[in-house]
Amino acid sequence: MVGSRVCCKCVRGGEHCGPHLKLIATMSNKEVKAALKSAREAIRNKEYKEALKHCKAVLKQEKNNYNAWVFIGVAATELEQPDQAKGAYKKAIELEPNQLLAWQGLANLYEKSNQTDVKEDLADVYQKLLEFYASGDKQKWCDVCTKLVELYHQEKKYLEVAETWQKLINMKQKEGAENTELHQLWKRMIQLLKDSTQYQDKKTEQLLVTAFEHALKSFDTIPGEDHQNLYKDFIQCLSKFPHEAARLEKACNDMMALYPSVSYPLEVLCLHFVQSGALSEEALCCFSKLLEMDPSSGLSIIGFGVKSLQEKKYKEAVKSLTEGLQKTSQCPAAWRYLADAQMKLHKHRDAVLSCNQALRALGTSEGPSHQWKNLILQLKAEALIKIDDASAAEEAIKAIEQIVDANSDPVLLAISGQAYLKKGLMDQASKISQELLLSHPDLAESHALEGFIHYSQKNYEQAERSFLNAIERKAETAEYHQYLGLTYWFMSDDTRKDKGKALTQFLKAAKLDSYLGSVFRYLGNYYRDIAGDKSRARGCYKKAFELDGTDEESGTGAVDLSVELGDMDTALSILNEVTERASPGTAKWAWLHRGLYYLRTDQPSQAVADLQAAVRADPKDSNCWESLGEAYLNRGSYSTALKSFRKASELNPGLVYSVYKAAAVEQILGKYENAIATYQQILKGEEDYVPALKGLGECYLSLARSALDNFFDRKAMDCIEQALEFFTRATKQRPDVSCLWKLLGDTCTSVHVASPSKVYVQVLGSLLGKNAATRRLKKSELLVLGGRCYGRALKLMPLPSIWCDLGINYYRQAEHLTAVGSDMNEISELLEKSLQCLKKAVRLDSKNHLYWNALGVVASCSAIGNYALAQHSFIKSVQAEKINVVAWTNLGVLYLTTGNIEQAHEAFKIAQSLEPSYLLCWIGQALIAETVDSYDTMDLFRHTTELSMHTEGAKGYAYWVCSTLQDKSNRNTELYLYNIVQMNAIPAAQVVLSKYTERNPDDACSFMMLGYLNEHLNLKRQATDAYERAASLLKNSADTEKYNTAMQNYGRCLCALGECDKAIEVYTSIPLTKFDGIVGIALAYFKKGLIQESIKGKHLPNSKHYGTNLLRVTLFFYFV
Repeated sequence: MVGSRVCCKCVRGGEHCGPHLKLIATMSNKEVKAALKSAREAIRNKEYKEALKHCKAVLKQEKNNYNAWVFIGVAATELEQPDQAKGAYKKAIELEPNQLLAWQGLANLYEKSNQTDVKEDLADVYQKLLEFYASGDKQKWCDVCTKLVELYHQEKKYLEVAETWQKLINMKQKEGAENTELHQLWKRMIQLLKDSTQYQDKKTEQLLVTAFEHALKSFDTIPGEDHQNLYKDFIQCLSKFPHEAARLEKACNDMMALYPSVSYPLEVLCLHFVQSGALSEEALCCFSKLLEMDPSSGLSIIGFGVKSLQEKKYKEAVKSLTEGLQKTSQCPAAWRYLADAQMKLHKHRDAVLSCNQALRALGTSEGPSHQWKNLILQLKAEALIKIDDASAAEEAIKAIEQIVDANSDPVLLAISGQAYLKKGLMDQASKISQELLLSHPDLAESHALEGFIHYSQKNYEQAERSFLNAIERKAETAEYHQYLGLTYWFMSDDTRKDKGKALTQFLKAAKLDSYLGSVFRYLGNYYRDIAGDKSRARGCYKKAFELDGTDEESGTGAVDLSVELGDMDTALSILNEVTERASPGTAKWAWLHRGLYYLRTDQPSQAVADLQAAVRADPKDSNCWESLGEAYLNRGSYSTALKSFRKASELNPGLVYSVYKAAAVEQILGKYENAIATYQQILKGEEDYVPALKGLGECYLSLARSALDNFFDRKAMDCIEQALEFFTRATKQRPDVSCLWKLLGDTCTSVHVASPSKVYVQVLGSLLGKNAATRRLKKSELLVLGGRCYGRALKLMPLPSIWCDLGINYYRQAEHLTAVGSDMNEISELLEKSLQCLKKAVRLDSKNHLYWNALGVVASCSAIGNYALAQHSFIKSVQAEKINVVAWTNLGVLYLTTGNIEQAHEAFKIAQSLEPSYLLCWIGQALIAETVDSYDTMDLFRHTTELSMHTEGAKGYAYWVCSTLQDKSNRNTELYLYNIVQMNAIPAAQVVLSKYTERNPDDACSFMMLGYLNEHLNLKRQATDAYERAASLLKNSADTEKYNTAMQNYGRCLCALGECDKAIEVYTSIPLTKFDGIVGIALAYFKKGLIQESIKGKHLPNSKHYGTNLLRVTLFFYFV
């Protein structure tokens, strides 16, 4: 702090200065004790730095003083210096490991630490503390033991948790603890271990079971609700331990005896019986009892599923069995019943999965039944041969091979024959068929297999006879009727059209098996192609698709007919099924229509997936590419969206929308030149196309903003002219669109940063309501026009964002008028309007941080000076948006303006932490450093110029570079070599100051500094121009000294350029009273060849005296 004379080394707590060393070196033992006492008192009074000071003084005398190290640990802990505290405590422990105090301090330190790497050390410390307290303070021993258990639990060391807690219980038992306290300890042990059984070893499991048993026995009230809940937890825990079956059965029975109305133990016991495969009378009794007690239990639901299956309610059966298995998944019988129901619904792949689950469940059960396994394998084989896949047929053969005595079962042989037929092994299938016909001629499956073989060979007459024979023996089989119908369908046109042939067989099959989807598909084909009945055909297709979602043909037919009949809801529901099952490169229409549906409902990711599939199906469809581009754009994938729109326009150049969207995406990607060219291409065909006009204006506005950010003001003005032209043309076509007027306001207001001398923008007369084609506006006029445009936008759509924009515009107008020295009444009126507009925006949307920030900026300007409102606004902005670097920076500026340096520093520091690359918070820190005369000032200003260009940072850095250069005494210092030479300060400062003077052409001091820097860079002409500009700005000012200095600098540079006449004229126009000016004019005379004038000192006071000096100077320059 300014004015403080405290020794810096002592403050840092490191080395001590000489006087302090002498003081410490002479300390006696008495003084050591006094210092320790003082340290203890300082700690008691929370003066921790003072305590450290006393302790370190002691350690200088006695470096192995235990108490001093402990006190350092305490003080450092409170000062949040954990590393120092840890070192101190460990040093103390090293000195006296059997002393308790340091161990306690180290435990306290570790407990406060958030670092994970101290957990292991903390556990060791707790163990040590337990040794200390074991023979002494039992309460502290228990407290430490509890902490150690919690630590082990956090580290998932469950065996240590169990063993340590067991020690605690044993300690309590030895101390004669009451039963209630012990009960709570057992319950706590259960809480610590019961949720982590999957990570426990057998020893931990046994300790947990023991804890349950003790806790259950130690209840005061039995039975009771708490006891019942604990019993449930005990049973649940035992069910997770396979080797505890006996204990589980005993626990379930004991709980049922105590709580006969509770179903939980019965459910667990039933599940146990099912999992073990021991479906005894006891198990069946338990199932019946459970069904009566709790109809919603998993096993009860499975029972309902089996009942539904027996009643041929297959959908209900699948639903119930699936629901039950979700609660009781390890039930092989239930999986087998589910597979059977799925077969009835012709969900063959699902049936295979259920069979696999059943086999898997059987594999995990004890003593699996061969009979159950054979039944499941047979069912699996039946399901596999219904799947049109050679690999499925191969799997069916393997399944049959696993069945014991499969070759002796004619039904299994028939299934094997169908599997060989599906696999394409005709010889094996035919051999099995012939053997079956010889050995079992009355078996329907024998004739059916023969029919399948003839049908696959397109021997329809033979197939007809075989299927008729099969139907004669088993008329209730729908599959036989279906294949007989298909035989008639493909046999000839006559049999296809004959109602007594194909149609009759299809109808019989549908009647026998209402879940056979394929037969409904062929019925749809008949009604559509033969009977011409679209409504009935759609019903058949829809039924077929509902039964089999993989039937794309049925889905396509149903959707086409639904669209023809105007039923879009049905069409969309079918589209979902079709797209889910469609193979790559197919169903373009389905993907396209559903993709467009997702686009309309704002689901771009799903739309992209669907439209990609549509494009894959037809890569030449421009509409698909255009739709895909829209989906990518909505998802934010701009590069791929651009490619899609370009592809669409290539396929169909007449798609103006695709060209426009391609330009819009280029604009989003910041490729403004490309976007402008594309928009111009559109306007060549349609000159009044408003979206293209708006896009062009936005591109030029973005280019203007970029140019202004880089201080290319002239380029920015050209872009602003273009933007205004296109926005004006757009508003001429659509004056009712608010966003166009808002963009006009943005464009006009964007000139606020430019110098008034650079702003002379051409505007279309239609925007001004003038008859003239165009008119050029100055900066003030353009800002006023921007306000009018915002007003027009507000009339069309009074949004809070536009109120905010209008308020900012009024503020910019006031800012400009202040800079040019206009009437204060007009400035005050504009600022008041600005405040009112921003307050209106805040009232409309109080959660928008931008509005609060803008209100704070306006309120904090010097003309208003309402700093309380400004502070409130900035704080509200931060509350509305936590990551708000702008508001924090503005708050820092406000504090800096009002002289609250520390608060300003904190605000800027927070802003830096939120966004380290944000320029303005660094400028704020640089200004604070400058205010407190910090050595870091120049470095901070330099950093601001490296981040980005800003007028304040540029001028500040240039000032410090020039100040350092003018100080001739520091040329050999490290600070000078680093800041000026190593960091290339002179060219860096010259570049940013050149940009600054472009933006601020009336700042005489900046031109003086620029000239000075240019001279150092040997840029004589640029230095001359800078000094000339500085002199012209200072000519009429009251500060004649600065003017004379500028003129002398100007004359010196003219002389260096060889323009001696002009230099002499400059020198003689001002009084020369200083040595530099006299030397300058002497040199000018000398270079001009006017030696006598140089010697005589013409136009100088005291000519004789100065003449002698000029002669010396002239000779000096001559010989040099």
